[in-house]
Amino acid sequence: QVQPVESGGGLVQTGGSLRLSCAASGRTSGTYAVGWFRQAPGNEREIVAAIDWSGTTTYYPASVKGRFTISRDNIKNTVFLQMNSLKPEDTGVYYCAARPGSGTFYISRGSYPYWGQGTQVTVSS
Repeated sequence: QVQPVESGGGLVQTGGSLRLSCAASGRTSGTYAVGWFRQAPGNEREIVAAIDWSGTTTYYPASVKGRFTISRDNIKNTVFLQMNSLKPEDTGVYYCAARPGSGTFYISRGSYPYWGQGTQVTVSS
């Protein structure tokens, strides 16, 4: 199985940027769709971006569209989440999730069997 490992979180001011990385370890051969989720205290875990195996199809909810960009480097087995124009409501733990398959992206939590431990993102006002 593949094990996602997130990095790149931190503290940033409103309007700032962060770039998160999700590196795959373990069984990295094969094809995987990837999703980035976030969870704020007291809230459910919600999707913020998803990408298919080829990197040609992506998804963003309205709350981050135009500010976040997901991309991937399949040679390096890494998926990135570029976050610009950050807002305090973007604060939370960001998780990377992977699902085997060469098809489309997935937007529900239950679609992903493999999860990372998360990285904290804090946006100060």
